[in-house]
Amino acid sequence: MLLAVKDVQKVSNMEMNMLHEEEIEIINAFHDAAVAKDIEKVDEIFKAVEFDVEDHFSTEEQMMEESGFFAAGIHKAEHDTMRKKIKNLKENWDRDKDPKAIQHFLEDEFKHWIVLHVARWDSETAMALGDSM
Repeated sequence: MLLAVKDVQKVSNMEMNMLHEEEIEIINAFHDAAVAKDIEKVDEIFKAVEFDVEDHFSTEEQMMEESGFFAAGIHKAEHDTMRKKIKNLKENWDRDKDPKAIQHFLEDEFKHWIVLHVARWDSETAMALGDSM
């Protein structure tokens, strides 16, 4: 397991917390498949990762737009950076099928990024959106 739910800060918006919990579950399965060097499972889960990350980011972006969140552009830019990294990871995966590369990305980049992103941007966004826990 890469991340426990408790590793990612809860924010003051239930929908955002649900998005984070779903993503943690999928990312953990992705990590487990990479560690096991299960090429077929990584292929299968990668599709879910791409869908889930896009759903997570676009849902938050829509919520920010609807609420007029003042820092929506900066928050979205963080999402866009991770979107690009995942796109590059997928291109490399399709070419090389290297589970170690997936494992390293998740352990060295994604894990730290999600923890910091939620603590900084999602917590601030959630406070502006309301819907307290």
